[in-house]
Amino acid sequence: MNTIELKANIRKTTGNGPARALRRQGLTPAILYGRNTEPIMLSVNTNSLENVLKNENIGQALFNLVIKNGKTIQKTAMIKELQTMPVSDTLIHVDFYEVAMDRKIVVSIPVVVTGKSKGVEVGGVLQVVRRELEVLCYPGEIPESIEIDITNLEIGDSVHVDEIPLSENIELADEGNFTILTVVSPHVEEEEVEEEEEELEELSEEEQEEEAGADGEA
Repeated sequence: MNTIELKANIRKTTGNGPARALRRQGLTPAILYGRNTEPIMLSVNTNSLENVLKNENIGQALFNLVIKNGKTIQKTAMIKELQTMPVSDTLIHVDFYEVAMDRKIVVSIPVVVTGKSKGVEVGGVLQVVRRELEVLCYPGEIPESIEIDITNLEIGDSVHVDEIPLSENIELADEGNFTILTVVSPHVEEEEVEEEEEELEELSEEEQEEEAGADGEA
C-alpha cells in the first residue's frame, strides 16, 4: 500500500472562533494521537486533504504526516474520525491516529464479489450478508478488498468467513464462523418480502388500536 504524504502545521489555539478562522484560510483543524503519542494539535490544507479523500478509501488510507514547527517531523497515521457539516459536507475536523508499521491494526475491508453463480443463472438470488470484514494486519499490508468468487455457488449454497483464503500476515478480527453471502431461492426472497409486509400491517393495526384507545380515554 502506498503512503500518502500530507503536510501539516502545529496549531496553538483551540475553540470555535480560531477553528472558523482556520477554515476561512483554507485549513482544516486536526489532531494527531496514538497509543504512545501525546496529542498534537494540527492544521492541514483542506484542498490537499479533499483531493486525497476523493481518490482513497478513508478507512484504509495511510498517511505520512509531515509536521512543521520550526523543525520538521514525520508521523505515519490513519484517519480515525472525519467530521463534516451535515448539509454542505464541508470538512470541520480530522482525527489522525499514529500507527506503528510493525504493529498490527484492525481495519474494515470491503467484500467484492466476482463471477456469476450457477444458482443465480437459474433464477436464484444472491444475498450479501456482510459487505465489510474487519481484519488484523500490518499498516503497510492493508488489502484494498476481499474478493469472493461465487461462480460455483448453487441455490442454497453459502460462503462462511472461515472459507476465505487470506494472506499470511492477515487474520480476521471477527470471531465466529458467520455467513458472508448466500444464494437463495427466489421463493424464499418472496416469502421474506411478504413477511415484512405482514409485520408492517400488524404494526399499523396496533398503532390504530392504541390511538383509538387513547381517544376513548380522552
